[in-house]
Amino acid sequence: MRPVSLLMTICAFLAYESAVAPRVLQAQSAKATPLILEANEGERRVWRPIEGLEALPSPFILKMDPRNGGSSHLVFGTEDLPPGEQIELHRHPGSDEILFLQNGLAKVTLGDTVKEVHGGATVFIPSDTWISVVNTGKEAIHLVFVFSAPGFEEFMRAESVPEGEKVVPLTQAEDAAIQAKHTHAVVYKQP
Repeated sequence: MRPVSLLMTICAFLAYESAVAPRVLQAQSAKATPLILEANEGERRVWRPIEGLEALPSPFILKMDPRNGGSSHLVFGTEDLPPGEQIELHRHPGSDEILFLQNGLAKVTLGDTVKEVHGGATVFIPSDTWISVVNTGKEAIHLVFVFSAPGFEEFMRAESVPEGEKVVPLTQAEDAAIQAKHTHAVVYKQP
């Protein structure tokens, strides 16, 4: 399936789910604002590296969430994963996630399954399922992510800075405090 077709299918599914949601949930999103965003539009941010760990600051964009568009049901964004970098092994206790890799080559660990995937791959991550992604290719992977419930985007904000601001590494203690505050949204596997 072509990337555009896949994204349209995901959007159609999400629109259907929103249409059949209970009236109570629909009332919560009455303040939502329709959005039309180009590829580089949205809340542009950069991950802060953690002191003592080798990782490059990498960009991401929060496109739609409670702050951007006012959705009380979904989080949607994009992220670039540089060659050799990874999304550490983690799980989301209260939210399903969909990852769509637009290009590149990656090793994905999902639960007990490890698979090499190529651009165009889609990964469905049910809540509480362990996931990691390693960019094994030679180019940055452009990822699209969708969460079924808000929560993780606040962790993302806490561990990043707006694009254009100075990127100061997080200390190990700062990172631990942020992780402890957001265990409802994300839990990282300890070595």
